[in-house]
Amino acid sequence: MKHLELFAGIGGFRRAMDLLTKDNVMEFHCVGYSEIDIKAELTYRANYNIDENEFVLGDIVAFTGNKKNIKSLPKFDLLTGGFPCQTFSMMGSQAGFEEDRGQMFFRIMDILAIKKPKYVLLENVKNLRNHDKGRTLKVILNTLREDLDYYVPEPQIINAKDFGVPQNRERIFIVGFNKNLKIDEFKYPNPINKEVNINDIIEDKPVSVKYYLSTQYLNTLEEHKKRHEMKGNGFGYEIISKDGIANAIVVGGMGRERNLIIDGRLTDFTPVTHIKGVVNRDGIRRMTPREWARLQGFPDEFIIDVSDAQAYKQFGNSVAVPAVQATAKGVVKKILRSY
Repeated sequence: MKHLELFAGIGGFRRAMDLLTKDNVMEFHCVGYSEIDIKAELTYRANYNIDENEFVLGDIVAFTGNKKNIKSLPKFDLLTGGFPCQTFSMMGSQAGFEEDRGQMFFRIMDILAIKKPKYVLLENVKNLRNHDKGRTLKVILNTLREDLDYYVPEPQIINAKDFGVPQNRERIFIVGFNKNLKIDEFKYPNPINKEVNINDIIEDKPVSVKYYLSTQYLNTLEEHKKRHEMKGNGFGYEIISKDGIANAIVVGGMGRERNLIIDGRLTDFTPVTHIKGVVNRDGIRRMTPREWARLQGFPDEFIIDVSDAQAYKQFGNSVAVPAVQATAKGVVKKILRSY
């Protein structure tokens, strides 16, 4: 099955399809991808075998602005994409389609209208369901169902924690089947009931002192949390028990500080970066980029050759691979039964 990955990031969808190929569920071959973030594309290229024939769309807005570009795309069976979600997020502007990023959904539709692939798999934030009192999702579904003639079952909220990673990450998944296939029923995957917790993703060896918070920064976080509590808000840092699960890892909005852990293995408290105060002696630290990678279902052989700041951004923006894999496997099973 030929696969086109839009808004690829670091290749969460591609990784899921590679796993399905490895497990002999169905063989997938990626024929092209789009990604505008240069640093994310560096990570993408470092981890996947990009052959010379693979189509690189680049900026999808510029690309889809010309129908000849879309027509030049190689044939593909499956289109995937985690289209930009900040504009629909409770943590974001919630400007929806009025913001440029909200328009990205329609760039997907431009490609679907011309190339008419058999299958579509999309992912976005949970709040897409309620954004603009449900009107945003209604536009998306009507466009897929009425304008483009896809069978689209009701989207479902899928939580990464139900598929083998200790992260409470709820995302909406949208699956579509070209009506020529005469598929009119689909069931989203059931949880696999595998118990996981933070202990499962903690690095085996002690980590650098740079991940441990200074006493002054901890005080700042405590004051920040108190101010929000006085206003009746629950926003603030959080220390996660090792036998618990992480909050959703996100870019900004204290994404790292809401997933602090206690790790008492540090013995040398000499700072390696410029900090105010001293390194705390309670073992409070941020998770590392590798731990975030594990929270999203990326293997330890996944190459991280960017700065920590970029790595946190890339993993925070990624899809949770196991959730995509389980959903895509359901699509494959439906395909096989239809033949």
